[in-house]
Amino acid sequence: MSLTMQLLILVLLPVAFLLPTGSQAGEIIGGQEVKPHSRPYMAYLEIERKGKTYICGGFLVAENFVLTAAHCNGDKITVKLGAHNIRKQERSQQKISVHHRIPHPQYKETTLNNDIMLLQLADRAKLNRWVDTIALPRASERVKPGDMCSVAGWGDTSTESESSPATLQEADVVVMPDPACPRKPNGPYSNYKSSTMMCVGDPKTRKDSWKGDSGGPLVCRKTAQGIVSWGPPTPPGVYTKVSTFIPWIQATMRRLQP
Repeated sequence: MSLTMQLLILVLLPVAFLLPTGSQAGEIIGGQEVKPHSRPYMAYLEIERKGKTYICGGFLVAENFVLTAAHCNGDKITVKLGAHNIRKQERSQQKISVHHRIPHPQYKETTLNNDIMLLQLADRAKLNRWVDTIALPRASERVKPGDMCSVAGWGDTSTESESSPATLQEADVVVMPDPACPRKPNGPYSNYKSSTMMCVGDPKTRKDSWKGDSGGPLVCRKTAQGIVSWGPPTPPGVYTKVSTFIPWIQATMRRLQP
C-alpha cells in the first residue's frame, strides 16, 4: 500500500484503539452527543478480522438489512441496533449476527471506489421506537453543494488522541462542490471519483467524521445520501454516494429475501 493510501484510508477503529502507523479512519470531530435514540436507524458493528476486533457504523435499511462501507468487511460481523451507550446493556439494544456480507462486486481496496456493503442479518430486527429504518434516495438523486447534512457515529472525537466516546455523537456537515476534493496526482484526493463519491465538510468548521465512524450514514433531509468512507485528517471527507448504488442495493435485497 502506498504512503498516500496509508495516510488516507478510513481504517476501522480497533476496540483496543491500536491503529496501524500512519492510518486514518472514520469518528466525529467537532460534534456533540445525540439525543438518545433520536437516530433509531444507527447500527454499531463489531468486526472480527484476523483475530482482532474493530468497530464501524452502519444503518438499518430494512428489517434484515444494514448498509455500511465495504472496507468494514471482516471474518465475522455482529450488529447492535437500538444503542446509545455502547458500553452499557441498554434494554433498547438488539444484538444480531450477520448471515451474509455482500460488498459491492466492483469495490477496490486500493482506491476505496464503490465502498459500499450490504449486510443480511441472521434475524429480522424488531422495529420499535428505538430501532427503525432510514429512507434511501432515489437512483441518481443529487445533493447540491451547500446542502446541510449530518453524520453520526461512535468513533474518535479527536485527531490527536484515541478518545472513543461511549455514546453516539453527531455533527452537522455541509456538502462541498466536487472541486473541493481536487484529483491532483499524489494529493490527498487523487482517488476521488465524483460519480461514486461525495465531498463533504467545510475545512473552516473542522466538523468531520473520523476513526470508527466508517460505514455510518450521511443524512440529508431524513435520507441516507452518503456513507462515511475515507479522507485526510481535516475536512472535507469523502463519502460513498448512495444514490449511484440504488439499483444494486434493490437487486441484491430482492435476490436474498426469502
